[in-house]
Amino acid sequence: MAELECFFDCSSPWTYFAFESLLRMQDEIGVTIQWRPFLVGGVFNAVNQSVYNSRDAPVPAKSAYSKKDQQDWARYLGLPIHYRPTVFPVNSVKAMRACIVLEPDGKLVPFARAAFKAYWTDDKDISQIPVLTEICDSLGIDATKLFSAIDQQPVKDTLRANTQEAIDRGSFGSPTIFVGGDDMYFGNDRMPLIKDAVLRRRG
Repeated sequence: MAELECFFDCSSPWTYFAFESLLRMQDEIGVTIQWRPFLVGGVFNAVNQSVYNSRDAPVPAKSAYSKKDQQDWARYLGLPIHYRPTVFPVNSVKAMRACIVLEPDGKLVPFARAAFKAYWTDDKDISQIPVLTEICDSLGIDATKLFSAIDQQPVKDTLRANTQEAIDRGSFGSPTIFVGGDDMYFGNDRMPLIKDAVLRRRG
């Protein structure tokens, strides 16, 4: 069993930061990570519709700070991003199904990183097949084979099951991270606490 699980969706900027931060933590302390692709929109629909309300009627001061916060984190982590990509929010279903398909071959992480970068740094619409094909080509992944696989029912079912499991375990957004199966953390800025929780469990 992995020391840490990360439920993630490439459509979230904070998840981009967390994904990269966890990989750096993996390099630093050797933490084992189980990546759990899910759909944050499904989580919002089920348990956190306040997200939509805040988008429809944003608080100006909070929005201004959120932009600053996002850019501060991007600078700190060396990940240049668009505060709001041209297409926002984006339909990430195909990308997240692709992560599920690619995991057994050890290609989930490079694909997810490329998808995050395409969307948040390069402002490309990752719901579009040409964009995903470009990512596949850059990584030596057979795009035709991948696109056939993501339409298979077991893959669709796994993504739905991951989303429902995250909801059942208390998730309300992305990223949702569990240490030791039951210790939940939300967001990119919890990394010091996550690292501490991993090290404490190691004794």
